[in-house]
Amino acid sequence: MPSVLAPDVRPARAVSAPATAVAPPETPHDPPRLAVRRLTAWYGQAAGVRGVDMAFTSNTVTALIGPSGCGKSTFLRTLNRMHELVPGARVEGSVLLDGHDIYERGVNAIRVRRLIGMVFQKPTPFPTMSIRENVAAGLKVGPPLTRTRTDDVVERALRQAALWDEVKDRLDASALALSGGQQQRLCIARTLAPLPEVVLLDEPTASLDPAGTAKIEELVHELKRDYTVVIVTHNMQQAARVSDVTAFFYLGELIEAGPTARIFTAPREPQTEAYVTGRFG
Repeated sequence: MPSVLAPDVRPARAVSAPATAVAPPETPHDPPRLAVRRLTAWYGQAAGVRGVDMAFTSNTVTALIGPSGCGKSTFLRTLNRMHELVPGARVEGSVLLDGHDIYERGVNAIRVRRLIGMVFQKPTPFPTMSIRENVAAGLKVGPPLTRTRTDDVVERALRQAALWDEVKDRLDASALALSGGQQQRLCIARTLAPLPEVVLLDEPTASLDPAGTAKIEELVHELKRDYTVVIVTHNMQQAARVSDVTAFFYLGELIEAGPTARIFTAPREPQTEAYVTGRFG
């Protein structure tokens, strides 16, 4: 991928490649797709996240867990410069996408958010737009596309979001006609349309019923074939089901990160063990 500091002239990126084996963070062999160095996120004079160092490898799902108010969502929003949209908020430290600091002077924040897409807790389809227009909205930043090319991208993104077969005959219908779970997958399709490198999911199933939750969890497994995925969840069972790596946050600090199986069966930090065994949270 070209530097995020350069003009956006990325070639088309292949998708649906077979998932690759990922080394655990204790013994990394490959350069991280995304890396955080000494990151502190401020709200005015209060630090919501303090001194985090972490790396995210390609084709991996990383779950961020911890009690409410521990900094998970704040940290997630620093990864694509959404945090800076909060009045009085600022970030210290570095977030490196393929080695390039997204906070470096002159880097276009909108382009960063195209490369590091984000899906929020509550489905947020654009209410005045059709299903097709919602997906295509993700393409407005970047070179203009023909109608045929746009339609191709819309179909590809909807297929990746496991929604194409359910909506292909009503693409011009209102997005609000979809169920809550379908609306969330539509938002995922909108994020995938510009072919990001990283997908951030902030409690994407919190407002869904069990059936909708199951579809999103299945989709997360599919997405890691093509993307680096970071998901915030309050549901530890969900973290165990969908992630390769789990990171535990507490009081704004990263307490421990490692392979999910180890975090849930043999955590190294007493605070992590207390949380995953249900003694607080």
